[in-house]
Amino acid sequence: MLSRKRKLFLYKLFSLFSVVRGYNILIIVIAQYLAAKYILAPKKGFMEIALDGHLFALILASAVAIAAGYIINNFYDAEKDLINRPKKSMLDRLVSQRTKITTYFTLNFISVAIASFVSVNAVIFFSAYIFGIWFYSHKMKKIPFLGNLTSAMLAITPFFAVFIYYRNLSSVIFVHAAFLFLLILIREFIKDLENIKGDLAQDYKTIPIIYGEKVSKGFIALAATIAISVTVFLISQYDTGYMRFYFYGSTVLLILSVIILYRATSKSQYLLLHNILKFIIVAGVFSIPLLNIEAILRKITDVL
Repeated sequence: MLSRKRKLFLYKLFSLFSVVRGYNILIIVIAQYLAAKYILAPKKGFMEIALDGHLFALILASAVAIAAGYIINNFYDAEKDLINRPKKSMLDRLVSQRTKITTYFTLNFISVAIASFVSVNAVIFFSAYIFGIWFYSHKMKKIPFLGNLTSAMLAITPFFAVFIYYRNLSSVIFVHAAFLFLLILIREFIKDLENIKGDLAQDYKTIPIIYGEKVSKGFIALAATIAISVTVFLISQYDTGYMRFYFYGSTVLLILSVIILYRATSKSQYLLLHNILKFIIVAGVFSIPLLNIEAILRKITDVL
């Protein structure tokens, strides 16, 4: 049997994991490695990428910086989350605000320290990224539309560290990045509708609060239309391999989401849409190997 002190420690550890959204960070790490292998450096071998120390340092620095970003975002949103996510908020509050802010500064220092093993440019990149997250959490997120754009841009920024490392800035990479950016932007717009009660109580100037839910839904439909157009462009102009089936499926889900959106009136319905967008994003990560499934089959054949 665990002692009361140990149980409390484990609860706090789980609470901190909830604050930093460890499951999201794990998905981002996997996405960066898969993007490196199948999009950025397809000619490199699996082990060559897996054992690349500089790549590992960049991805680790990204993960630590993102964790710190979730902490500072949680720090500023503590009161709002009590209204929007009462159950999760009660779990998150097992860790004191003082501990959160101390952990935030510690993680930022570790992120920059790890980046310093790669290059001075990496240090500058992550220092700017860390500042950007803080500025967004402190100021930008309360500005309608601009806050949504900034949040989506910050979400895809860690991938650019890997892009720059491989010095591969071909057009197909930016098209993939644009599609991911649009998906995250749609999710941000939906979160504003989902959290309207807490945002209103804390005086957040989001799009649905200032312009109404109808205008907010219009922005989502527009972003979804552009995202679908990007998938059509990707499939028609580039070799997407079997990943084209993912793009077909995401197109269907985006159309379905817009239909549900215009009928949605409750938080539970907006939460459903949020989860659909999250599913599309996560499915996209694990569909990256479909760009070159032949390489995986050859690897399996070699092992056997």
